[in-house]
Amino acid sequence: MPEGLVTIAYIGGTILFILSLGGLSNPETARRGNMFGIIGMAIAIIATIIGKVTGSFGVLGIAMLAGGIIGALLAAKVKMTEMPELVAMLHSFVGLAAVLVGYANYIDPNIHLAGAEKSVHDVETYLGVLIGAVTFSGSIIAFGKLSGKIGGKPLLLPARHWLNLIALVIVIFFAVSFVRAEDSAAGLFPLIVMTVIALFFGIHMVMAIGGADMPVVVSMLNSYSGWAAAATGFMLSNDLLIVTGALVGSSGAILSYIMCRAMNRKFLSVIAGGFGTGTSTASSAATTGGEVVSVSAEETAELLRNSQEVVIVPGYGMAVAQAQHAVSDIAKLLRDKDVKVRFAIHPVAGRMPGHMNVLLAEAKVPYDIVMEMEEINHDFPDTDVVVVIGANDIVNPAAQEDPGSPIAGMPVLEVWKAKTSIVLKRSMASGYAGVDNPLFYKENNRMLFGDAKSTVDAVLKALKG
Repeated sequence: MPEGLVTIAYIGGTILFILSLGGLSNPETARRGNMFGIIGMAIAIIATIIGKVTGSFGVLGIAMLAGGIIGALLAAKVKMTEMPELVAMLHSFVGLAAVLVGYANYIDPNIHLAGAEKSVHDVETYLGVLIGAVTFSGSIIAFGKLSGKIGGKPLLLPARHWLNLIALVIVIFFAVSFVRAEDSAAGLFPLIVMTVIALFFGIHMVMAIGGADMPVVVSMLNSYSGWAAAATGFMLSNDLLIVTGALVGSSGAILSYIMCRAMNRKFLSVIAGGFGTGTSTASSAATTGGEVVSVSAEETAELLRNSQEVVIVPGYGMAVAQAQHAVSDIAKLLRDKDVKVRFAIHPVAGRMPGHMNVLLAEAKVPYDIVMEMEEINHDFPDTDVVVVIGANDIVNPAAQEDPGSPIAGMPVLEVWKAKTSIVLKRSMASGYAGVDNPLFYKENNRMLFGDAKSTVDAVLKALKG
């Protein structure tokens, strides 16, 4: 394919990727945004294969076929509750690809550079491998934490900040040695040392982050994977890869900022770790000054039936129990009875940004009744019943009422201001942040204990009866 046609294809792919990001910003246009992204990626792959790759098409075809089959099987098998883990694992693949491409590009005997051009290329290679290695190992640990294979409690090593600083100094020192190396054989040692340090840094960085900050970690690693791809694009002189990586990196950084703001956290404090230690701060009902009042599914159905305005707050517990379809049926049934039903979504509900929105869209919940926190928080005083399904930290009044709470200042859904709140939970255990919830002891709160799917099904049955 002529170079001009490759450039035109790359420009078309870039435009489609931008349209994809624009479409993903709204639930109603997300499907169209995904389609733009798929078409753009197909154009990019075809143009790159035809216009850039020479020889070894058989090996390339086998690799693409194997990767396509694995990806299709994973996409068909993965549950909606496992999407955060899948995203983290995909980020690790991007990081690993950047590392492998960096090494292959550096030791390629067909590349002959000298002077400033060689120095610039070496810096691009070094940065690409560095970011890729951090992304790879950090994403593996994030996958472990999200899947429960690694505990959510942060690992806070003594003098961890000094360890990070020492690692940074060593990386910079070997960067100078790498750039000054006369040939690839001499530069390979500092590159390997840096890679090992970067891998350990990625592990240490994510291990030090508490479970409650995992939504920020997912978006942060998304940003890192983008910058790794951009650095790889510079290494390969591939304009589309540079632009695509920059789009992913910048959008991930913006998303990380949004997540941090939603949790009243600073990005550096997330990296420093310590939030979500798995230890409770509120000790008992005596601390909160109230008693827990339980309620049955039939009583819950009666409260909903006699309401005029109902707000449903979904959380990770709903996702784990796969109760979203039954919740959607309840909402439809109440709306058929002229009850105003809306869903309230906190920015960090679930284990990744947009987790709850995807679940509700899967259950065919209309987009126009799914509201963000800022849109609905002021309506709770006029709400008859709020149903909280498997959410904890995002509805915790301690964020506003207890200055000493670890989540003090975090914007939360003010469900306790409704006439009645009903919390569906398995037990009185604390949430992912490891902080007890005074909401459970409020006079206007009721607790419906049990598996979310079972209790929601029971409520739906009672409503129909």
